[in-house]
Amino acid sequence: MIRNIVFDLGNVLISFRPSEYLIKKNYPENIRHTILSAVFNSPEWKMLDNGDITTREAIDAISLKSSLKREEIALVFSFRTDIMFPLDDNVRLLPGLKKQGFRLFYLSNFPLDIFDEIKNGYYFFKYFDGGIISSEVRLSKPDVRIFRYLLKKYSLKSGECFYIDDIETNVIAAETAGIKGLITNGAPDISELLEKELKLVTGLK
Repeated sequence: MIRNIVFDLGNVLISFRPSEYLIKKNYPENIRHTILSAVFNSPEWKMLDNGDITTREAIDAISLKSSLKREEIALVFSFRTDIMFPLDDNVRLLPGLKKQGFRLFYLSNFPLDIFDEIKNGYYFFKYFDGGIISSEVRLSKPDVRIFRYLLKKYSLKSGECFYIDDIETNVIAAETAGIKGLITNGAPDISELLEKELKLVTGLK
């Protein structure tokens, strides 16, 4: 029986779509592609998620190999939280799941320097019983070890956990750890999909 539901944050509970943000802010197409490639798709971005480098170190490293100026790269990093906003339809699921008796957890790749701002600013974190952030534990999805870390930290049984993520490789990693998974593909409303899956694995009516 499923007793614990584990949520990814980015594009499950919190929208994070840099390309759409840059379009909204009227960045020219060539500049958008440069920013996306140099910053958001860089090795340094992944290293930040993993807690291996600081934001300043990331900016310095990117500036050495990018056509963007250091000041421009720093500006991009400064508006990271502006890109984010809650996916309200998905967030609204949390209190209902709590009422049904599920324990709720989050497990997400996230830079440590902005996570506290997000956690303190978004009310829905009050519904969680705990969670893991990649930069805190120096492990990032899709490394299966981060799922095992979650299970060990909260004394959870893998067969009693259900994991939700927008990326297939992350769900595959969860399933490698024995956790049933759901791929959302970034859907802003997963209520019907989640209800179907929970009925399938729990027999809820």
